[in-house]
Parts: sequence; structure tokens; C-alpha cells
Amino acid sequence: MSRIVTPAVEQSPVASRPLLEAVNKQLGTVPNLMKVLGNSPAALGGYLGLSGALGKGALGAKTGERIALAVAEVNGCNYCLAAHSYLGKNLAKLDDAEIHANRNGASHDAKADAAVHFAVQIVKARGHVADADVAAVKSAGYSDAEVIEIVVHVALNTLTNYVNEVAQTPIDFPEVDLLRAA
Repeated sequence: MSRIVTPAVEQSPVASRPLLEAVNKQLGTVPNLMKVLGNSPAALGGYLGLSGALGKGALGAKTGERIALAVAEVNGCNYCLAAHSYLGKNLAKLDDAEIHANRNGASHDAKADAAVHFAVQIVKARGHVADADVAAVKSAGYSDAEVIEIVVHVALNTLTNYVNEVAQTPIDFPEVDLLRAA
């Protein structure tokens, strides 16, 4: 049961409504995460702004979804795992084997594997990664800008993981079981 209200768009704060309506226009629905974030227009606006900026980044949608899947699995967020399994398959066009690999902190694509592995290291080390971790992701072909984007993808996904776990956001995507206990 949700611990924080998941309001309908019309019951959300007035300042959140245009943002939620824009999400609905883009996705054809308003996911419960957005409704929960909409309790705070500042939180919703911040999330949408950062998410939108990353969507224009160098990493691309596939690698962004790969990172989201890995972070959700490590952080044990059922909502985000369900959402990103759905988005990974239906929007980023990742196959089931790739989604499974991502959830295990890997990828079948050699370059993406380095990004996903690095993302997992960031989560597990709470940002205190070793020099060798940074060197490995850079030697896989990622620029300094792309390394920063990986870090910011981890931060954005950790943010949504934490919001969903605190709120106990009702899952509105096909549910997926965690591979292992968080």
C-alpha cells in the first residue's frame, strides 16, 4: 500500500498539472511515479528537466535503459525494475537476454558492458569508485563527458528508486521479480 498519495492529475497541485499533462501527451499515460513526484511541483520539474536533458545526451536511450535496469536491480526497486523492463523492451528495443544481462550488471554489447558495470560500481561504492573503474570505462571508449553522463544516469535512477521505495508507489507496469535480494 502506498505511503504517499498517488493523486490523479486533476487532484495534483496546480503547478504540477501542466507537467503531468505534458507527460500524458508524450507517453499516452501518466505513470504513478510521475503522479507521486507531482505532489511536489519542484520535485516533478527537477526530475523531468534532468531526464529530458539526459535524453539528449551522448549515451542514447539503449544505454540509459541498460543503466536504469542495473541500478534498479542493485537498489532493489520493484517499481523501477518493472518500468525499465517495459521501457527497455518496448522503447529501447532491448531483447530479453540483454535485459537479463543488464539486471545482472552486464551487457552483450562490449562498450555498453563497460558502462553498465561502471554504473553498478558507482551504486555499490556510493560514488567512491577506484581509479581502475574510471580507467576501465574510459578504455572502453567513453569520453569524460560520457563518464559524467553515466554518473548522472545513476543519480537520476537512484532518485527514482528512493522515491518509489519511500512512497511504496503502486506498480503500474507488468511486474518483474528481483533477481536477488537487495
